[in-house]
Amino acid sequence: RGALVEPGGPALAVDWVDRDLVWADLAPRLYAQATANQWDPATAVDWAAAVSLPDSVEDAVVQVMTYLVENEQAALMIPARLLSRLHPHFREVMQLLAAQAADEARHVEIFTRRALLHRDTLGLSGAGGRASLQTLMEEPDFTLASFLLSVLGEGSFLDLLHFLHRHAPDRVTAEVTRLAARDEARHVAFGVAHTAHVVRTDRAFLHRLRTAVERRHAALVDTAGLNKQVFDALVILAAGSWTPAAIGHGWQEVLRLQQAMDEGRRRRLEYIGFPADEAAALSALHTRNFM
Repeated sequence: RGALVEPGGPALAVDWVDRDLVWADLAPRLYAQATANQWDPATAVDWAAAVSLPDSVEDAVVQVMTYLVENEQAALMIPARLLSRLHPHFREVMQLLAAQAADEARHVEIFTRRALLHRDTLGLSGAGGRASLQTLMEEPDFTLASFLLSVLGEGSFLDLLHFLHRHAPDRVTAEVTRLAARDEARHVAFGVAHTAHVVRTDRAFLHRLRTAVERRHAALVDTAGLNKQVFDALVILAAGSWTPAAIGHGWQEVLRLQQAMDEGRRRRLEYIGFPADEAAALSALHTRNFM
């Protein structure tokens, strides 16, 4: 990057030194946005605005927040691992990944804090969900990890956060999901831009993307996916009450959420370069755990 590098020093222990395997032209602008939009969990949310909710609704919030926390922990660890293996020549990408890890650390904090506002313990961590996240953690390739996490997983997660903001039963829940969604939109934007950049330079990479989705689907085919407790909690939040009509409405809202997630994944896959029919087929293979 313009420095005079004296010969004879140790080689850098990095894995990714090819620009086209790590770059996106959008990265510098996204990093600038990330630094301009940092926020403090202690002051960005009016924690004193918490209200007492019916026990069943509060339990639903706690369960959903628990689910969000464990997903955000994986979303923190993956960019941190990627940036540690990236050549520092690509400093804009490193900086963006560092900002992304900082974003996720804040999300873990605010979701945990909301979960424990009126409860002493978190909800259930499902085995199927952990298995799904583990497959993300084990992906060694930079682009495939970014694709699976940000294009498919966080893209679907973004729809979930909008759903939770829309159906939030209290102001604190609405605020934490709004703030997290603002950050996640940047993560998705980089994942899409980077994957599209790789495909533009090498159309054959679409085959590797397709294989990664199919491999992950095969690894998770025997797992339960989204656990019943999280699904039911989403229905309760969308319902707002326990009347049969309200529960029916909540159920339909969760089904619409899943449809919106599918449509979003298909749009992003088509933008990257997949034909519409392949995009639909791959979207259908995405993990039932959403992330």
